Amino acid sequence: MGLVSLIPPLLAILLAVLFRNVVIALFVGIFVGLMIVIGPNPVTTTMGLVTDHLAPVVTDSYNAGVMILLFFIGGFVALVERSGGGAALAARASRLINTPGKGQISAWLGGLIIFFSDLGTPLIVGPIFEKIFDKLKLSREKLAWILDSTSSPVAVLIPFIGWGIYIMGLIREEFDREGLQISEFTVFVHAIPFQFYAILAVTAIPVVALTRTDFGAMRRAERRVQETGEIHWPNSKPLRGSDSTKDDPASGPEMTSESRPIVIWLPLLVLFVTLFSILVTLGFPAEPIPGEEFRAALSTAYLFAAVVLIALMLIFKINPIGVILGNYVKGMEKMIGVVLILVLAWTLGGLLEAMGTANFLVEMMSGVVPAALVPVLIFVCAAVMSFATGSSWGTFAIMIPLAIPVAFGLDAAVIVCIGAVLSGGIFGDHCSPISDSTILASTGAGTDLVDHVKTQIPYAVINAVIVAVSFVIAGFLESPYIVIFSIAAMIITYLVISRVSAARQQRTARTDTLPLADVE
Repeated sequence: MGLVSLIPPLLAILLAVLFRNVVIALFVGIFVGLMIVIGPNPVTTTMGLVTDHLAPVVTDSYNAGVMILLFFIGGFVALVERSGGGAALAARASRLINTPGKGQISAWLGGLIIFFSDLGTPLIVGPIFEKIFDKLKLSREKLAWILDSTSSPVAVLIPFIGWGIYIMGLIREEFDREGLQISEFTVFVHAIPFQFYAILAVTAIPVVALTRTDFGAMRRAERRVQETGEIHWPNSKPLRGSDSTKDDPASGPEMTSESRPIVIWLPLLVLFVTLFSILVTLGFPAEPIPGEEFRAALSTAYLFAAVVLIALMLIFKINPIGVILGNYVKGMEKMIGVVLILVLAWTLGGLLEAMGTANFLVEMMSGVVPAALVPVLIFVCAAVMSFATGSSWGTFAIMIPLAIPVAFGLDAAVIVCIGAVLSGGIFGDHCSPISDSTILASTGAGTDLVDHVKTQIPYAVINAVIVAVSFVIAGFLESPYIVIFSIAAMIITYLVISRVSAARQQRTARTDTLPLADVE
């Protein structure tokens, strides 16, 4: 269909940016595309959408397995967040924290431990370390940055939680259209070293903590706390509400007994032992595991872990059984939005294949854009879209169905291109002031949203520049070891900028007589 085939994806992107609602954007893009294919009759188009597109997608056995697994994950995560085990574990560890370096590293480790819930990380870890950071004279902005950098960037690297299942579902659909039977789990794992931005975001925290490489607005925030003891800038408006479930009447009564660390570590241990015991019997790690068997193993692991967690919550009298089961169901209900986006993304991908969108893009770019530069272009496009929409998942839903077939058509490195979509989506989401993860990081740290964005963006932009260079190199070499270059470049850049920034501020301090708060 040529140029007309670009209308559905471009319309979806435009609407996602304008309304910041991925569901509406995807639905309208699909509907308009079907009107182009079927005809301008809305009744016929709607009937075709339901019978020929949505119904086959929902009833497909692979897709159904993905949706069931997401519901299991949603229920388990809801129980973990309500159990208080994460807070109890962090509180126990906080007794050993007595230096700024230990404080930052401990908050970082706390974020890594709560890997299963990107949105739960700031609301579980943040309130525990809030007072610790105040005591150690570390800024709330630094805590918000750590929380934000250990939520989405950690979650996107893990194949056996909701993020990984969602992304693998998008990948599997496109590989099926290409006639490839490669396990989506294998593809995801191979793409992890090319998730340059997520890796840099996570590793930047210990680098900054151990080398004290603060710069820009973050350095000013740290000086404010150390020299004046002021937690916030005079005009700041800190976000509050460290527990998002407290104001929700449907979430049940507050905990009736103090939680314990075993409530979180034992269910997670059961999850890992169950999962890998099953995978080993299937040949892991020597043999690739088919996606269907991996999902079945993972569903079993999450169900067993949920049963253990429910038993522990009853033993320690954290909640009555009715409230526990209600929270489990409520967690499942929260995944409906994710499932809806996934179904619409699968449908859009099928429509774009029928319209020949990828083929048109390949023809248009062939001979103009070298295959080696495709990954960096995909990274930039995904980053812009994610920043404008504040949604990494929405970016994945629209970009993956475009990026994979284009990569195949231009003979670009497909695995690298997948990493580029994921990196761009996380970078834009990390910087966007309208991103839910950015807002929750500010909430969990008890700091001002604008202050958090101002202090975080310099680190994020520096990482993004390094990531862009890394994707150019990866487009030529396709080596997973390029991530070592990325990390080394980040460390060197941070050290240089930190020293330059410190020297500049020392010169300014000698000539500037304004109070510190006025400098900001």
